[in-house]
Amino acid sequence: MKTFKIYLILLAFTSTIAKAQFSKAELQISGLNCGLCAKTTETSLRALPFVSDVKPDLMHNIYNITFKQNQPVNFDQIGQIVKKENFFVNSLKATFNFDKVKIVQNSFSYDGDTYRVMNAKDKSLSGPVMVTIIDKGFAPRSVSKKYLGQIAVIEQANSRRVYHVAI
Repeated sequence: MKTFKIYLILLAFTSTIAKAQFSKAELQISGLNCGLCAKTTETSLRALPFVSDVKPDLMHNIYNITFKQNQPVNFDQIGQIVKKENFFVNSLKATFNFDKVKIVQNSFSYDGDTYRVMNAKDKSLSGPVMVTIIDKGFAPRSVSKKYLGQIAVIEQANSRRVYHVAI
């Protein structure tokens, strides 16, 4: 019985580590021009099931988002909310904890999605690192074109989504 309890505790601990990889994000939005628009966007972001807190910086049109632990983060949902509010994501930077994460061929997986690191050839990453999502709709066209122009064919992976990120 004692061994079973220890096993359950270890299982709960390791699954918590695996799920709590993204801790926060910095979302910069272009097109915001009034306080009401900013408040509506903030309220919509807070309603996402994986968002713990949102702190807007209206001087720079930035939303600092804190994610809930043990909740998988869906960046596409964040982008859809901004688009639904008739604005554009100028940049999305998220802090990812690379402890206990393997990077294989400049890619890592999180919650069934694949994240391809475009500018970290053969780098060893550990601890919290801010990554910038550079896919279309998450970065200015010039940034997406700069990095994604390196890819001859967008690769298909055995995942739900392939995100391209820069460090």
